[in-house]
Amino acid sequence: MSAALDAPERPAVPATFRNVSTARKIKDRAATVLVTLAFLIAVVPLVWLLVSVLIKGFPAIVSADWWTRSLSGVTPDEARGGVYHAIVGTLVQALIAGVIAVPIGILAAVYLVEYGRGRIAKTTSFMVDILSGVPSIVAALFVFALFVSIGGFEQSGFLVGLSLVLLMLPVVIRNTEEMLRLVPDELREASYALGIPKWKTILRIVLPTALSGTVTGVMLAFARVMGETAPVLVLVGYARAINFNPFDGNQASLPLLIYTELSTNPSAAGQLRIWGGALTLILIVMLFQLAASLISRYSAISK
Repeated sequence: MSAALDAPERPAVPATFRNVSTARKIKDRAATVLVTLAFLIAVVPLVWLLVSVLIKGFPAIVSADWWTRSLSGVTPDEARGGVYHAIVGTLVQALIAGVIAVPIGILAAVYLVEYGRGRIAKTTSFMVDILSGVPSIVAALFVFALFVSIGGFEQSGFLVGLSLVLLMLPVVIRNTEEMLRLVPDELREASYALGIPKWKTILRIVLPTALSGTVTGVMLAFARVMGETAPVLVLVGYARAINFNPFDGNQASLPLLIYTELSTNPSAAGQLRIWGGALTLILIVMLFQLAASLISRYSAISK
């Protein structure tokens, strides 16, 4: 009677998993150690860099003048003034790039995902891949050759913004493309079943569904181009005063300020501006990434 009751509790087939062998355990632990070491090797330089910039740049950014004044009228060895002029230039040049690159990038991504078929789509995708691998100095030289050498334009912050467009476009296109592909096809099919045309489905359903990820990608693209140095070295001169007009005259930016102080000002004040400018640039990029995370969280469509 007891054996009959215990019979259903026995497994019908032998256990599939057996004890792991000692050799496999050793390999697993060896792989874990190697991956951990690789992670530490990658992280240690980054942490060392951030700590160095924070320690050496913090004395500069705690001053209110750092954020509200330029270096106009300040001699190179004077420990006063600020980088307000460089912050303005950085934001203006990035904004010019964003105004041009974001709509073009989103439209290109919509075309590739929703309409792109055949040779034109393949060519467009191929050109985006090439553009994503173009070094920033090449983009700057292209704009210089086209607008300054051939077109006769003066070097300005606007030309810097145009070169940043070439660097921002592939980031926006690829990110938006990925976000659009994540939108379930069932949403599109349900819309078509209701008789809604394709363009309205894209405008009212697909794009709003992918909005949070798209905005995040755009913000990250802004953060990426603001630190580019090659375009500002080639396409605009440095100014120690504030210049809100990107179409006329020299215009400072944070990367250009750091390079100028590094190459021309060995004094203690110059060193402080170098580290302070680097820390300011990191803080601005972090603010953009934080804003991207918040926008992504609060603009996501609730399930």
